[in-house]
Amino acid sequence: MKRCVVVGRPNVGKTLLVLRLAEHLKVRTVEVAFCEPHGRRESKTYPLDAAIRELVGQNPHQTRCLQSIVVAVPAAKGRKVVEIVDTTGLVDYIHENPQVRKAMAQTLEVLRPADLIIHVIDAAEAGRDGRADPPVGTIDRQLADFAGSRGGYFIVANKMDLPGASHGLARLRRLFSAYTVIPVSAAAKTGLQEVKRHVLRNL
Repeated sequence: MKRCVVVGRPNVGKTLLVLRLAEHLKVRTVEVAFCEPHGRRESKTYPLDAAIRELVGQNPHQTRCLQSIVVAVPAAKGRKVVEIVDTTGLVDYIHENPQVRKAMAQTLEVLRPADLIIHVIDAAEAGRDGRADPPVGTIDRQLADFAGSRGGYFIVANKMDLPGASHGLARLRRLFSAYTVIPVSAAAKTGLQEVKRHVLRNL
């Protein structure tokens, strides 16, 4: 089974993207496998709406461990079964919370063996007025350099439903001109078909 890892900074919409992609694939109930940094594992089954209510939030680092779902993606010859892994948001500094630091280290560990990396960036934040450059720090650039050099990588410019996102998308496409940048709104459920196509193309 191929593994797709969803990565990015905190609050860019990684968890909602994963769940909306499952919804786009006609999934109504998801089994989420939680793997904590110290190794404890458990699974929980949710109706999709309940998963969104429980797992998606506005607080930074709401996700503090790996959260995986398995989906069947329709392909030309049957279906491809894919594990999609949601991860803890990465930051450019040493986080003061040791639990968050361990969760970020766990995120970095799963990147190298991943078959596909989806890098999520907040397009609305990138297009915020008065900002000279897109809000991508060291971690976003390092992710692009690492994942782009190995193949199996694309960028999702999320939150396209918010003001400034179109401007942010243009900025991101200039900055990351070597890579595919897909405009998406996980909240408004737009752009998901293109994400699905790129998942199939890269696996």
